[in-house]
Formats: sequence, C-alpha cells, structure tokens
Amino acid sequence: MARLRDCLPRLMFTIRSLLFWSLVYGYCGLCASIYLLKLLWSIGQGPAQTFRRGAREHPPRCLNDPSLGTHCYVRLKESGLRFHYVAAGERGKPLMLLLHGFPEFWYSWRYQMREFKSEYRVVALDLRGYGETDAPIHRENYKLDCLITDIKDILDSLGYSKCVLIGHDWGGMIAWLIAICYPEMVMKLIVINFPHPNVFTEYILRHPAQLFKSSYYYFFQIPWFPEFMFSINDFKALKHLFTSHHTGIRGKGCQLTTEDLEAYIYVFSQPGALSGPINHYRNIFSCLPLKHHMVTTPTLLLWGEKDAFMEVEMAEVTKIYVKNYFRLTILSEASHWLQQEQPDIVNTLIWTFLKEEARKKD
Repeated sequence: MARLRDCLPRLMFTIRSLLFWSLVYGYCGLCASIYLLKLLWSIGQGPAQTFRRGAREHPPRCLNDPSLGTHCYVRLKESGLRFHYVAAGERGKPLMLLLHGFPEFWYSWRYQMREFKSEYRVVALDLRGYGETDAPIHRENYKLDCLITDIKDILDSLGYSKCVLIGHDWGGMIAWLIAICYPEMVMKLIVINFPHPNVFTEYILRHPAQLFKSSYYYFFQIPWFPEFMFSINDFKALKHLFTSHHTGIRGKGCQLTTEDLEAYIYVFSQPGALSGPINHYRNIFSCLPLKHHMVTTPTLLLWGEKDAFMEVEMAEVTKIYVKNYFRLTILSEASHWLQQEQPDIVNTLIWTFLKEEARKKD
C-alpha cells in the first residue's frame, strides 16, 4: 500500500500529461481539417485567385516616417542575432520598451511612439523572427527562454538596466515573463490584452469558449501549412484579422488606413517572413505552466472587452498573481488591437499610471 501511495502522484501526473497532449494534438488535427476544407473551398471558387500574390518590392512610405523615430540595429552577443528597432526620444531619458503581438511588428506602436517620446527613450522592437530582425530557422530557437533572454540582452545593448515595459498580445506574454524572471529590470509593467500566463493556461483547459478562441495556437503546431494559409488570396487572412467585423478594429476606433494595412502585408509577404512569427507558438505547450509565477512590479492591465481572441474574465483573475500595485481597465466596445484602435484613451491611461506611481514615490 505504501508503494502504491508513492506511485499514485506519479501515475496521476502521467495520466494528466497524456490527456493534455491528446487534447493538444487532437484539437490540432481538427483545426487542420477545418482549414484544409477552407482551402479546398477557395480553390473551388477560383484557383487563380487563391494562389495570386501581389508584387511588393518597396515598403510603404509610412514605414519610413521620420516622426516615428530612427531605424536602428543591434547584434546581441549571446545569440548572435541582429535585431531591428525604431527609437524615438532623446538618449539618456528613461527607457520605454514596446513589445508587439502577432501578427504585428514595431509599427503597431506608432501612436505610442509619438506620444511618449517627450519624456522617454521609446524603443519599438521587432521581436525575434519578425520584420527586419533575424529569424532562425529551427523552432527550438523560439522557446520562451530564448525570447526572455533576447529582451534582457536588448536592454544591456541599449545601455539600460531597467525600463518601463509595455507588451501587447504575444508581446504581453513576454512582458509578463520578463517581470517574473527579471523583476529588477522592470520599473513599471503595462500589458495590453494578455492575461498572466498561468491564468491563460488554466483558463483555456476549463473553458471551451476560450479553447475555441485560441484555436490558432493549436493550428500553428502544424509545419508549413499555417504559413501557406496566411499567404493565399494575397494574404486575405491577414487583412481579415485587422478589418473583419468579428476580429478587426471596431467601428468607432481608429481604422487602419490603406497604407497601414499595406505596411503589414508588405512585412509579412517577404520570403519566409511568416515562419519566425508562427514558430513563437510552436513551443508554447511545452513551456507552460510556469514554475515561478508571481509578479512584484507595479502593473497596469488594459483590456478591450470585445477581444475576439481572449475572454475578458481572464483579466479579472490576473490580479491574484500581482503582489504589488495592480490596476485593470476594461474598455467596452474595444477590440483586441487596443493600442491602435483607441490610442488616445490608451495613452492617457498609461500616462495616468506612470504619473500616479511617481506621485506615490514622492
């Protein structure tokens, strides 16, 4: 009996692991089947249109707008990768580091770069595998440990030991992890539309609605097919994410201009440009849940209530993981693309949070 009691926890862990991975790969297969049917339907409607891709040799002018900042590059010592970022504001001012989500790149922070450069050195990064940043080929190069180390090394390379860290979506996930693993590096943490990683992991297993909304996480586990599906019909899926009624920017928000949308398509239409971003997701199920999970940094969580990808209930639960000042603001009628859709409100909320914390110190 004693031996049985000793073996029981190990047996339960094994059973839970088997059930978890059965769920992952089973749902992965289901998502692949659905997307395959979509592909066949598209080909049936018009094969020429399905495989059409416009030629995009030159970037739209908005990507070189001098009011947004200066394009810079830095090669990290540990990984050897070259990172691209756009910097605004004077050197020597406090650093504000901006981490974008999927499928985005540095340009998603254009409204914040103009707003905060008066008091901060604002740096909008292209994450590993995105845009003009180097993109390693193998999926193992996109494990969470690598992504966390990237941000730590970026700070060192920029000559800073700490920053105000802001992340949206997948960049929010990385921002949470930085605050957990390197709290001394983060003066203030601001996350937009992404819950604490442990909340996300636990919630998705218990709520079928969130499992459905996160179906792309499972679809992205498949090699090459997700990249192909994003590229058909001249990147129609990418356009749909930002412009459709269900997933796109809401009607009252700042809509993407034709040039803005073309900037996204230009970046992700470059050869191999989709593999790096999707590889970020191909290691996530082996990295979560976290062993260490408490956040000790003052934290602001902003959330669009009409987010098509994240249940708003996760935002409420997140506060139990923050052992410091925590503020949650939920914007009704706002979508997943909060900092682009409601930039004035988002910027005001960030200023209030930053100055509120400064007054507390004084």
